[in-house]
Parts: sequence; structure tokens; C-alpha cells
Amino acid sequence: MGTIQAPSLPAILTQASLQAEPGIEGPKVFSDLLKDGCFWIDILDPSDFDMQVLSRFFHVHPLTIEDISTEEVREKYEVFRNYYFVCFRTFDQDYNSGTYLQSVSVYSIVLRDGIITFHFRPIYHHLNVLRRLEQFHSHITLTPDWINYALMDDITDSFASPIQTIEYEVDSIDELVLLLRENETSDMLRRIGSCRKNVMTISRLLTNKADVVRGLMKRFDERHIIAAGGAWSNAILLYLGDILDHVLTMLQSLYSYEKILGRSHSNYLAQISLEINQLSNKTNNVVGTLTFFASLIVPMTFIAGLWG
Repeated sequence: MGTIQAPSLPAILTQASLQAEPGIEGPKVFSDLLKDGCFWIDILDPSDFDMQVLSRFFHVHPLTIEDISTEEVREKYEVFRNYYFVCFRTFDQDYNSGTYLQSVSVYSIVLRDGIITFHFRPIYHHLNVLRRLEQFHSHITLTPDWINYALMDDITDSFASPIQTIEYEVDSIDELVLLLRENETSDMLRRIGSCRKNVMTISRLLTNKADVVRGLMKRFDERHIIAAGGAWSNAILLYLGDILDHVLTMLQSLYSYEKILGRSHSNYLAQISLEINQLSNKTNNVVGTLTFFASLIVPMTFIAGLWG
């Protein structure tokens, strides 16, 4: 196993040299690598020329080229004559960035002997998959389908951390919303609004993933069991089923968090309304007291002014 690094796709396809592991002989250029087994090309911010070269070299359909070039944001799964195409969205994971939780689309073209992935912003999922390959290379059968699964699985698992953060925040809000003193509730509405915004953002990113995974499972269930052999297809089905379980579990958690935040929001507004009513009652009491004294002083002032 080795990697090719080059500044552009044409350089990879023609003249890039392979950096193999020390002591292991391997192919020297990409054309040799294509004949050597499963390959994976990951392209960051492809240009129009890169897409043209790719289309000619791998016979990619113009619709796929259009979806990638226009940075299609809708998650999808499409089958073509010699490959299938997957669009799967991840997000900016830098918490201190102004673009935190903004979606980043990852496009995968899964061929018979390899896989090509595209993204227009730097991500780390492909590095995580490579580390996973190095760790479990003796326990898995490396195929383009497995690489596509591993990439989708890593993207799905990356949502666990922000969802865990949301869970802590929801629990904190739920406990404090009725316990805070009057002078400590000023930022509670902001916390509730910010947390609900994050819940809705992650929910939008996760919702369509279940349909994409179901489409892939249907493909392996109907086509690969016949064409590619039942045992490995069943293994891929198990892997994809695991992703689907994770997605559905996360969506259920987010749905429950949204209900808790909605209840906390209602409790907060009810508490604010109660505090306003209490303040209004105090004000009425003060006004009533002043009115009473005024009713005593005004007649006395009138008499003193009349007979003084």
C-alpha cells in the first residue's frame, strides 16, 4: 500500500511517482497502480480541467461532472453504467471557526476497481480512513465499496461529538431554567436559541443520509449478491446497516433534545411571565399605598388652603 501526492489530477494520472512503504516494491506511476488492484484518488478543490480529464479517463457521465462542478448540496445515490455516485455531507468541525457546522459535500465515484472522492474544502475523513486501513488491513478485504463505506462511516461518526455537546447543554438548560435567580436568567434565552439552532442544523445534515444508505443497501441486496458474490455483499450490507442504525439513533436523540428545549423555552417564558406579574402586583401595591395617602393629604391641603 502506498500513496501518490501531486498538485493536480493530470500530474497524478501521468507523471506522479508512488511513495511506497520502505522495503516494499510497488508501481512507480499511476498507470501501473491501476493494474495493481484497488485504488483511491482523493481530490481537493478540482478545477474544470481536472473534471474534463477525469471524464475522459474514467468515462464519467456528464451529469456526475455537473453535480460535482456545481457543488451539489443534495445528498444522493445514483447508479450509472460503470460506477455509482454518492454525495454525502459532512461539516466544518473547527469549533472556533466562524463556519462551524457549515456543510461540506463529499462526492464519491465508486468504480469496479477503485474509488474517486472530491471535496472543495479541507477535511480529515480520508486520513481517518487511511489510518483505519493500516490498523485493520489484515482483517478486511479491501474493495472500493469498503472504502466508500468507511468514508461514510467516519463522516457519520463525526456527528457524535457535537451531538454529545448538545446533550450536555440541553441537560444544563433543563435543570437551570427553573432554578436560576432573577438576575441570572439574562442569557438563558440566548442559550436556548443557540442550542436549538445547532439541533436544527445537525438534523438537516443527518436527515437525508438515511435515504442514501438505504439506497446503497438496496443495491447490494439486489445486484451484488448475484453479480459479486453473496458473502462479501452480505458483509457490506452489515456495515451499511450499522451506519443506518447510527443515523437513526442520532436523529431520534436530536428529536428528543428539540422537545426538551421546546419545553424549557415554554418554562422560561412562563417564569418570565410570572416574574412580570409579581412585579406588576408589587407596583400596584405601591400605587395603592400612594393613593391612600394622597386621599388623606389632598382634603387636608384643600381645607388648609381654603381657611388658611
